[in-house]
Amino acid sequence: MTSREISSERAREFENNMAAIRRLCVLKVVVPGLVANAARTALCGAFVYQTGWVRSMNSSRLQSVGILETPKQQGKYETGQLFLHKVFGYRGIVLFPWVARLYDRDVASKTEERNLEEGLYTTAGKEVKGKTHTYYQVLIDSRDCPYIRAQTEGVTFLGNTENSRSLYAIPGLDYVSHEDVLPYTSSDKQPIQHELFDRFLTAQPGRIPPFTARETLRAWQEKNHPWLELSDVHRETTENIRVTVIPFYMGCREAHNANVYWWRYCIRLENLGEETVQLRERHWRIFSLSGTLETVRGRGVIGREPVLSKEQPAFQYSSHVSLQAPSGHMWGTFRMERSDGHMFDCRIPPFSLESKSDDNNSPHGFVGPKRK
Repeated sequence: MTSREISSERAREFENNMAAIRRLCVLKVVVPGLVANAARTALCGAFVYQTGWVRSMNSSRLQSVGILETPKQQGKYETGQLFLHKVFGYRGIVLFPWVARLYDRDVASKTEERNLEEGLYTTAGKEVKGKTHTYYQVLIDSRDCPYIRAQTEGVTFLGNTENSRSLYAIPGLDYVSHEDVLPYTSSDKQPIQHELFDRFLTAQPGRIPPFTARETLRAWQEKNHPWLELSDVHRETTENIRVTVIPFYMGCREAHNANVYWWRYCIRLENLGEETVQLRERHWRIFSLSGTLETVRGRGVIGREPVLSKEQPAFQYSSHVSLQAPSGHMWGTFRMERSDGHMFDCRIPPFSLESKSDDNNSPHGFVGPKRK
């Protein structure tokens, strides 16, 4: 398995992990994140197994894709680093890092509780202070996209047309937190299958990692920086359901003699507990600087009512919002249902919608399908 000596106990542990995956393969069941979990608990240097293992209805064979590396506790991963997503289990490659401000309301809540216990509570205790955190722009392996519970169109742009509702999506791009990266190495010349792989990256033998950015990647990043930039991340947990929101400004277009400002927001729901829950409803409040307050209610999200269980704990999606003002705020709740029928509201952390300078650039040459 590796050149390292391993104890019989660790070997049995590794075999038990792999046996569990094989049983799922025979049943033709794909559980996102399971492969990453098994790889994480196995010994360092063991083979990593791909998430998209069900190649045909008659095959249950696993295929090795590389060798695990020790995750970095300090520093950043470089362009060209191969990785498995710790939660969703897909294969990916790092394009470039972002330094974001993480506003964690769970940390703020713990501070309030401690202040109350110590008799030091003040209004300042309610302040949510951001801390710097590293995220990465990544490519997702197209072979894994059908097996993950996350939208694979994490980046969208406004088209340069009079129709402000024309959105262009780039499939297979995602934003990944540093702690969700499980690095690995591979001897494959093209370990990631994505239409932008060859345009953005080139092999450089002897380098670690063995891929480096092409000039096209640097030019694309510079041109589209305002629409790609990840600057703020908001997080809050209610009854073991953690909601993470990342807003992005998309640009401004004129419609009916008025400016319309567009944002997209990526939302990840994660079940940190043992009990299975299902998302049933969403309730949004959208405040615009123009003075309007809109309420939006509906079943599920993007037409789905995802189940969050111990086996499939996470779900991620993106949506869009427009305002007739350059800034605003959003907040709300997701109504969740437990297996016993108990309902509770899971808070969506409030986040601001801020506009930036708009030079009407669009990612020509790299756009995906137009979305209505």
